[in-house]
Amino acid sequence: MFLHRLFYFCKMKYTRLTKEQLEELQPEFVNFLAAQSITAGEWEEIKREKPAAAEEELDIFSDLIWEGVLNKVSYLENISAQHMHLFEALEKEIKLISVKVLNPDIDLNTAVGFAWFKKNYQGDFVEYLSAAKAYKDPRNSELFDLIKQGASITKGDLYQWFDNLID
Repeated sequence: MFLHRLFYFCKMKYTRLTKEQLEELQPEFVNFLAAQSITAGEWEEIKREKPAAAEEELDIFSDLIWEGVLNKVSYLENISAQHMHLFEALEKEIKLISVKVLNPDIDLNTAVGFAWFKKNYQGDFVEYLSAAKAYKDPRNSELFDLIKQGASITKGDLYQWFDNLID
């Protein structure tokens, strides 16, 4: 644990996993502790006698999990009532396809609204914009910021469909 403390003296890069997420990742957490030669009994003792150290271990584990997840992200989506922001996360840059519905009665988050969109995606009430930019901050930090703003990790079906449509 001492090496982790030397390595991890700065604040977290991401956020701590929720209790539910930690429960789902219990086997991975056990392996994480085992890699540090911490047994189940020792972990219980750390939680009881050194709660700050236990919190730090949870933070380190959370950052490791987030880093692994973000390394694999290729596509993100952020869909609101009248907008779709679809992202392709490449190694050096991120690409955006932005879709704006100009009909205020349409909510893309509903089945009715999305059905309207599928029928009218080439009409006058829909605008498209595409852009690309190099990352200013580390790639994973920028992707995490998008997730904090409401984006979801996806397989990229919508992005790819629009990318083919725009080309």
